[in-house]
Amino acid sequence: MGSAGFLSMRGYFGIGAERVSKGINLGTVLRTGHAFGASFAFTVGAHHRAREVLVSDTAKSEGHLPVYEWASVDEMRLPKGCLLVGVELDDEAVDLPSFRHPLNVAYILGPEKGDLSPEAKALCAHMVKIPTKFCLNLSVAAALVMYDRMLTAGSFQERPVGHGGPPPLEGWRSVRGRPRPG
Repeated sequence: MGSAGFLSMRGYFGIGAERVSKGINLGTVLRTGHAFGASFAFTVGAHHRAREVLVSDTAKSEGHLPVYEWASVDEMRLPKGCLLVGVELDDEAVDLPSFRHPLNVAYILGPEKGDLSPEAKALCAHMVKIPTKFCLNLSVAAALVMYDRMLTAGSFQERPVGHGGPPPLEGWRSVRGRPRPG
């Protein structure tokens, strides 16, 4: 079941990876992208086994969102006004918690055992990193970026000062109906 904050996100995003080799990771990225409301997914220079994708993408996401497969970075075609943002553990990249997500964006992650190609990095309007001690699994990194986008671009209530979540709506009372102090 969706939430109001998720449904009110503005803009769109796509999620993809360059030179992905593990179909299970790609399947998880597709499924997670579908769950977070991605408008499209893509691969660049992928060399995975299609059967492995089906094992981890139990939502059969390719039936619900377009998946573009480009042989090279030169073949990539993004919608007009869509910025490409690279996700990589790189000293020059902006830490994800400090990053303002573009309204219309495609996130590209590097391969499981390597970095984004210099060609892909050259096309990126921004580079962002998840501040960790070492590289994360491709599908975990993709999920964290999409989750961060949802938190910052959605319309969620502010977190409470204390622990726990906000009180149920039934527990709120109208400010206008409150008597004036006397």
